[in-house]
Amino acid sequence: MLKIKNISMMLFLVFITILTALNSCGQNKSGSKQPVNSSTSDPGVVINGVKWATRNVDYPGTFAARPEDSGMFYQWNRKKAWPATGDEVIGWDSSILTGDTWEKTNDPSPAGWRVPTLDEIEKLLDTDKVSNEWTTQNGVNGRKFTDKTTGNSLFLPAEGYRSNDDGTLYGIGTSGGYWGSAQSDSGGAYVLDFDSDDADWLSYYRFGRSIRAVAE
Repeated sequence: MLKIKNISMMLFLVFITILTALNSCGQNKSGSKQPVNSSTSDPGVVINGVKWATRNVDYPGTFAARPEDSGMFYQWNRKKAWPATGDEVIGWDSSILTGDTWEKTNDPSPAGWRVPTLDEIEKLLDTDKVSNEWTTQNGVNGRKFTDKTTGNSLFLPAEGYRSNDDGTLYGIGTSGGYWGSAQSDSGGAYVLDFDSDDADWLSYYRFGRSIRAVAE
């Protein structure tokens, strides 16, 4: 009987060890669990001559599981991922922007992809060649961009953003903001910004925002 109890205890300890290891493997630097369906590859879709990923960047080097998923937030020209859920985060860095462009070493996009330029964002916003509309896809609000020539479409979820000051989460389901690679003349950085009314590019400081990568 004593031997059976010892074996049972050993099996229990092995189970706990394996479970702990699995949980720790799913953590990123910001403390949130990595989705098991994230991927390093994406088929992409060409809109007005630019090949866009169909999903947001998730953890560095990966894409989110679905086009409707927020993925992770990033501060401009930084590679650290921040969760897209939870009102507040710990360790937020509110220091001002540095650099004129998003450095390759800081780009969290998967291999073969990168943060888009302002010119590429403007091509997506070219209403002569691309239509865009506020819509709901699989229960998620966002904006759909459709190439008028090919009919190819791209959905960007309205994932909101994290405040420049302290990382507080705002705007989920009502607004979307996607980083461009260049710093603007005003000292901010270019963003593809939209809500239910329209879409445009604007300049913002180091907010936490999503990345929708383009092919290199």
